[in-house]
Amino acid sequence: MKLYTVWGEKLDKNNPLSEYPRPQLVRDSYFNLNGQWNYRISQTAQGEGYDGTITVPFSPECLLSGVGRVLMPEETLVYNRTFNLPEGFIKDKTFLHFGAVDYICKVTLNGVDVGGHRGGYTPFSLDVSSAVREGENTVTVSVTDPSDTGVQSRGKQKLNAGTGIWYTPQSGIWQTVWLESVNADYVHKVRFTPDIDNGRVCIEIFAGNYSEKAFTVIKLKDKTVFESETPVNEPFFADIPDQQLWSPENPVLYDVFVTIGEDTVMSYFGMRKFSQGRDKDGNFRLMLNNEPYFYNGLLDQGYWSDGMYTPPSDEAMIYDIELAKKLGFNMLRKHIKIEPLRWYYHCDRLGMICWQDMINGGGQYKFSRIATLPFLGLGCDDSQYAKFAREDKAGRDEYYRDLADMIDTLYNSVCISLWTIFNEAWGQFDSKKVYEFVRSLDCTRTVDPASGWYDQKGMDIKSVHKYFVKYRYKKDSFRPLALSEFGGYSIQVKDHVFTDKIFGYKVFRDKDKFMKAFGKLYLGQIVPAMKKGLAACVYTQLSDVESEINGLVTYDRKVVKVDPVKTAEICKLLKL
Repeated sequence: MKLYTVWGEKLDKNNPLSEYPRPQLVRDSYFNLNGQWNYRISQTAQGEGYDGTITVPFSPECLLSGVGRVLMPEETLVYNRTFNLPEGFIKDKTFLHFGAVDYICKVTLNGVDVGGHRGGYTPFSLDVSSAVREGENTVTVSVTDPSDTGVQSRGKQKLNAGTGIWYTPQSGIWQTVWLESVNADYVHKVRFTPDIDNGRVCIEIFAGNYSEKAFTVIKLKDKTVFESETPVNEPFFADIPDQQLWSPENPVLYDVFVTIGEDTVMSYFGMRKFSQGRDKDGNFRLMLNNEPYFYNGLLDQGYWSDGMYTPPSDEAMIYDIELAKKLGFNMLRKHIKIEPLRWYYHCDRLGMICWQDMINGGGQYKFSRIATLPFLGLGCDDSQYAKFAREDKAGRDEYYRDLADMIDTLYNSVCISLWTIFNEAWGQFDSKKVYEFVRSLDCTRTVDPASGWYDQKGMDIKSVHKYFVKYRYKKDSFRPLALSEFGGYSIQVKDHVFTDKIFGYKVFRDKDKFMKAFGKLYLGQIVPAMKKGLAACVYTQLSDVESEINGLVTYDRKVVKVDPVKTAEICKLLKL
């Protein structure tokens, strides 16, 4: 059924998601291309005319796109739009930015091939300086997507989703499209690594061939705490006097202004540290700012009833984060999806820790491998590629590239404390090698190599999933232990469901019984486990998704199923 959120109901189709899309590298130049585009779905990229209009950046499969059609693997989706750039917009270099396009795209501007991209979840930019012009411009984007018939990173998309944990596929442009223009000398990227033990932050300003000094200013609530000429293209340290530490309880952010030549960008960072250690009783714990901290989280798929992958508005993203905080949770596990950058910004400023999953890929998953053998307690060496549908070397290589791209894209996100590499054996391979690869890119965060099944021992954390049966804490002698999925209690709310076909791990018909069982689960199993040494827990899940009705809020975000006051009181008990 058609299920709209309150934000989708009032969507401005000509100007959706108009906010600046890159909060950690903000400059004045910004021309948003979201809105009404022409589209065509056909067997090839060639063709005449268009099928109608589509609202970008919503995938054609979702309600808010205005299309409502699944792009099949053998088809090509073609977008086209004409726009007018104002006089004075174009400088030395002009870039066309895409927040995300799923999966392979090619782009032309004014008939000139300006490049393309492969990969469905991370931002990319194309230098269109040779093709762009003041006044009228025409951009064309062609997209193909094999969905689950390919081996690429694809998340929980499945062409024949049915009922359960797999969802309707989505394709094409699903994050903001925009233009910016810069001088020949400009800031390409800024990278922050806080060092709270020494009261400083390591900063790297990337600026191509620029050889002069930058000028860097750091402020805390409009008070300047650092101001100096600084090097470019090499790291330097800025001392932070009387540092204010970031946490969910105190989400303090420092504003940064970097200038090279005539180009100025604005950014921010937070002073915080994520690590592992022992508490006073000798239990292995996850640490925040050198203190034991219990990570009490929700699984967050990031799907919307009307926008699917794409949040219907900035306010919608804020709603989810604020709801989780109101219910007493301090962490969201972003499950098998990478969000628009503004989502992480809101987590940063509102104080919500994020555990970020990498996107799963590989061939067709074997049911016995992902859903039978793990429950029999049988392990498996994940270098046996055929057992995990990972025989394709090109697919494994692409996974590494996508993983590196995700970490680079999200490195500055203050909220991210943990990277999840693989989940429940979905396309798992060589997790020890992949773990070392991740640590080489980012040594500041915890890494969960195998969430759920097929732990390969060692590494940062042991991560278990428990459904259907009672959870009994079993200490790991060498690592913190996280219950990274559990619960899944479900209740259907009439008129707020995607389909009459429902899926849940334990289904209730009565709201009071649902709430009572939810409380009993935490008070009887999770709180005692925390006291014994459990380091973190992730309840399934924040919202319903399609037939999966185990959310604490309905798919359209209109009905919260649990009592917020009682839930917050339960969560107060999950503090060290």
